[in-house]
Amino acid sequence: MNRDATYTIRALEPTHEAILSELLYQAIFVPAGSAPPSRDILHSPELSKYVRGFGKSSDLGYLAFSETNQPMGAAWLRLLTFPNVGYGYVDDGTPELTTAVMSEYRGRGIGTLLLERLFEKAKANYQSVSLSVWRENPAYRLYQRLGFETVKQNENDVVMLKRL
Repeated sequence: MNRDATYTIRALEPTHEAILSELLYQAIFVPAGSAPPSRDILHSPELSKYVRGFGKSSDLGYLAFSETNQPMGAAWLRLLTFPNVGYGYVDDGTPELTTAVMSEYRGRGIGTLLLERLFEKAKANYQSVSLSVWRENPAYRLYQRLGFETVKQNENDVVMLKRL
């Protein structure tokens, strides 16, 4: 697919849970020289909470599909509250962002477009969104460019917040 290929963006629905699971796996940052984790990691409580049961009234997201109806990427929010918090937890009123673009579609602006659409829609219900990202992950620079600020630093990752 070339850089000018067309795609469609649709609101995420509960029927997209399997697609979200695959995209969640794609979102896992694997440092250079490291082997990717087993797909079984998606069943761990720490990760499955980002996908399982998607479609609650507090959930929001968008999915990009290619001309041939293949999933290209997605950006979604889940309000994970105490004690079921995620890696990017800030408080019970701030949803956590997950975003992923399939490797063959990266670098084409799809992730940015998905995020901008998501942020515009999220403004109606939320004041901010948060996430956790490894500093080595190229997405870290994207989040900075989109206005995320670091609110907590850990050994390898940071928790970031974007005010809507």
